[in-house]
Amino acid sequence: MPWLVITDPFPPGFFLGPLQIRFYGLAYAVAFLVGTAVATRHLERKGISSNVSGNIAFWTIVFGLIGARLYYDVQSGWWFYLTHPQHIFAFWEGGMAFFGGIFASLIVLLVMARRHHIPFWDLLDAGVLFAAAGQPIGRLGNVMNGEILGPPSNLPWAIRYTNPASMAPHLGVAYTPANLYEAIGTLLILAVLLYLRRRGVPPGILGLTYLVLYPVSQLILFEWRTDYETPVILWGLKQAQLTSVAMLLTIVPIFFLFWLRTRPRGEVGLHSEDMIRA
Repeated sequence: MPWLVITDPFPPGFFLGPLQIRFYGLAYAVAFLVGTAVATRHLERKGISSNVSGNIAFWTIVFGLIGARLYYDVQSGWWFYLTHPQHIFAFWEGGMAFFGGIFASLIVLLVMARRHHIPFWDLLDAGVLFAAAGQPIGRLGNVMNGEILGPPSNLPWAIRYTNPASMAPHLGVAYTPANLYEAIGTLLILAVLLYLRRRGVPPGILGLTYLVLYPVSQLILFEWRTDYETPVILWGLKQAQLTSVAMLLTIVPIFFLFWLRTRPRGEVGLHSEDMIRA
């Protein structure tokens, strides 16, 4: 029954005097604060001061935002942005592609690891904890904006936007909340990362695990996304799904080799003997 869905009558922001405050921006700000706190605490366990980790987090955020925006520009209509360059870095208009943020952040972490003489794998682990802790909060901004939506639905948790300022394609229509699915997916990844950290896995395992699980989540979750930013590109896959496939083809072999390298030699030998006997 359509009336059982969730109705969102709220605008995507509010005015503080002449200044417009958008919930999307507030969600990102809170996500950055929480992510930085989680990453800083992780690095403190490695003996890295909060000043150094804070500096690394700052530059990672700056270039991560630039990368996310540029990747969004490319996948949502690069020709428009070439002919309207004033919109290229218009963050306030909304629109981020997280894969672009990942690629830019990896470059920053490589540079910072060399500059501060910190093992890259430690920074990578801290970086993915930052991402996994902050992403679900950022998705709440997408919920308030009325973006990252699935197909129309009458499910009890479908969301119907009624405010004219909403970015939903059609007011009064209830949509599958793909934005909430994204948030839940990242929370599950965070739970896996925290479990692995508790198990005391070697540095780098957290980072590589995230770089495998996140593309897998996008391959699945983009099946629910039908918003205008996600057209089918090739082989029935959307832009982010193709990027996910490319990442998996790159990261999975690295993960496997890294896992073999970090396992105790006795354990590797034992499993090899078992395979021979089998």
